[in-house]
Amino acid sequence: MIRSELIQKIADENPHLFQRDVERIVNAIFEEITGALARGDRVELRGFGAFSVKRRDARVGRNPRTGEAVDVEEKAVPFFKTGKLLRDRLNGRQQG
Repeated sequence: MIRSELIQKIADENPHLFQRDVERIVNAIFEEITGALARGDRVELRGFGAFSVKRRDARVGRNPRTGEAVDVEEKAVPFFKTGKLLRDRLNGRQQG
C-alpha cells in the first residue's frame, strides 16, 4: 500500500472527513515520526511496532565492479521492530 492508497482508504471509511483533511492528518503523522527519528528519538506505536535509528560505523567496503577498497562513512539507518500484536496477526493468530 502506498501513501495515496492509505489516504483514500481512510477517507472512504470516514465519509464525514474531507479527503484533503485526511491527507493532512496522514502527512502530519509521517512528519512527526520522521522528525522524531531525525532527532534520534524512538517512536513506539503500541501493538504495531517501534521505529528507531541505528548507527552504522564507518568501515572499509569493496567496489563490487573493481574490487577496489572504498571508505564507507558512518551513517544512521532507520530500524523497525514489529510489535507482538502485528506479529501475531501476520502469523494467523487474532487478538481480541
